[in-house]
Amino acid sequence: MLLLTDDLGWQDVKCYDIDEPSPMETPNIDAFAKKGVMFWQGYSPTPVCSSSRCAIISGNHAARAQKTSIVGGAPPAPHSKHSRVMDPWYSGRMPADEMTIAKALRQNGYATGHSGKWHIAISHKAFPQPKDVGFDYTQSSRGARRSMDDRLAGFATKEKKDPFRLDENGFPFHQTNEDALTFLNDNKDKPFFLYYATWLVHAPIHTRSQALLDKYTKRLGTDPAHPPTKDIPGQQNPFYCAMVEELDYYVGTIFNYLDETEDPRWPGHKLSENTYVIFTSDNGGMEGSTKERYTDNEPLARGKISAMEGGTRVPLLIAGPGIAPGVQTDVMANGLDFYPTILSMTGTPKPPNKNLDGCDLLPLLHNNPTDAELVKHADGTTRDTMVWHFPHGSAMESTIRVGDYKLVRNFDHVGNEGTAPLELFQLYDSSSGDAKRVDIEEAKNLAESNPELTQSMNKKLTAALAEMNASYPYYNPASATPLPNQDKVCTVESHQRHGQQVSVTYKENGARVTNADLIYTLNGGEQYEEWYRKPATLAANNTVTVELPVGTTHYYLNLIDENQFLRSYPEVVGKGKSFIGTALSTQQEPSAAPNKPTKTRAKGKGDRNIPFDRWDTNKDEYLSLDEYKNGLVGKSDLEERFNRFDMNGDGKLSRDEFVRKKR
Repeated sequence: MLLLTDDLGWQDVKCYDIDEPSPMETPNIDAFAKKGVMFWQGYSPTPVCSSSRCAIISGNHAARAQKTSIVGGAPPAPHSKHSRVMDPWYSGRMPADEMTIAKALRQNGYATGHSGKWHIAISHKAFPQPKDVGFDYTQSSRGARRSMDDRLAGFATKEKKDPFRLDENGFPFHQTNEDALTFLNDNKDKPFFLYYATWLVHAPIHTRSQALLDKYTKRLGTDPAHPPTKDIPGQQNPFYCAMVEELDYYVGTIFNYLDETEDPRWPGHKLSENTYVIFTSDNGGMEGSTKERYTDNEPLARGKISAMEGGTRVPLLIAGPGIAPGVQTDVMANGLDFYPTILSMTGTPKPPNKNLDGCDLLPLLHNNPTDAELVKHADGTTRDTMVWHFPHGSAMESTIRVGDYKLVRNFDHVGNEGTAPLELFQLYDSSSGDAKRVDIEEAKNLAESNPELTQSMNKKLTAALAEMNASYPYYNPASATPLPNQDKVCTVESHQRHGQQVSVTYKENGARVTNADLIYTLNGGEQYEEWYRKPATLAANNTVTVELPVGTTHYYLNLIDENQFLRSYPEVVGKGKSFIGTALSTQQEPSAAPNKPTKTRAKGKGDRNIPFDRWDTNKDEYLSLDEYKNGLVGKSDLEERFNRFDMNGDGKLSRDEFVRKKR
């Protein structure tokens, strides 16, 4: 069983509590920690949920998979005119044909189940879903984590009709937990794999238990109507503390079920004696919003959405057959290790040609959990290095951990006063054998005092990212903050398209164009609009050429120069969740006007596209039912006629559906 919590910080669990005492109570998780191995240096694959989940389920490093943050699948664009740098393109999802750990286990006769959060695509409900990637059973109910209209009222009661009725211990009914228990109960007589992805302790920050809220309000001496703001340090939010205790209670029922239920295949023994359990978090603690502090990862720096220690270091507990109880270790481990470890735990063969970026932890767990020499790569070498790549948001970081040291590469340092391009920290001193704490706060930058190690680790980071073909952020040519070489960015002079062949010509203004990409979508304007990237060719005479993939509906062309500035043609302007407003459309004639979206060609008299263009009032290249009705005011049976046109049943008419039906 892989029990993955959501945004649970390293300091949110009582057994990890160091320095300032934590006000939270986690008796069930603390008790579980004593049944197996507790990792003090456990890490998530990334500092955010979606990319971390994809990495865990696929076994692929986020940089290799081009899935480095949440959502994704959009054209690169600056967040605002004040953005000095912009995120690179990254995938919107894990591919459906990925050989996931669930697929591998199912091939080995395991029943595979999922309960709770999913989020390995643009949206929780977008493709692919759990059953698309190997799970036999899946339930995604939010249970008691559904939003409350007022978190100061409407608490759960003991009334039978209350959907969140309190149980005998005063905790709200939580459907997500019940779904996990249902899977275990239905599959206890066979090999099973349960991926229980709790919604706790992610926002919304609330509890349906008034008793829990009152308990922590009294303990903290705070006013729940005025929770701590982000500038107030410490774990002072009574709602969040209540949520952590709720999490502990619910996972406790899972631990109890395994401890108390006889294994049908092994009479006289309990399921817990025959089940490996991995407990961890998808990323570090989310410290809060602009208005409210949720938790505090102190002494770790920052939190979720940063590759600093607070964003990636997480609780990690593993127990099961052959694992000694009550062991604490300083050996580094990572969520990428779960895939190869689970294969080893279950005797499942590694799928042919399957890439795995983590290491098998079972030799460590079964032999000596404190011996880092037992964590080895597939080639037999000992692992002493981990890499994180998060070129996103306000963080814009890549980091590398080599032994006791950690290097941070800050991409947004040009024009960003006070931000160094490289930072070096010594987290521990293991020279005497034990990991002695030195600077887990990442407060003392040693880059200047130790330039040789800094450059050595930086080269190692570059090599690791290059091997994975990682994508880097771009400088924004329209940045309001002046940047070096900003005036040398190329300009696009013309655009041509002949069938599926597309080209643009450009003028260099002092900086050489070194790379070009096609950014395209196959479903422009649809609910889950997703954009992909394809390399384009730099041809003679300052020309870029590329062939549009079959089915392309809209596209942009990106030119990157030697200074890492990105020129997008046309300039990307998003409209809500759609970027087709300024994109080039395959339904339109190409225009020679530079940096402007193309216009729809005027049609001759009698052309079947004229009604479509006229009725498409929002110019999204689709007709809604309302647009269709407005175009045929006075006609009868409009809805029935619309449904006949709508051949794929998506509730809107594409140009092809409209024209094909009229013919």
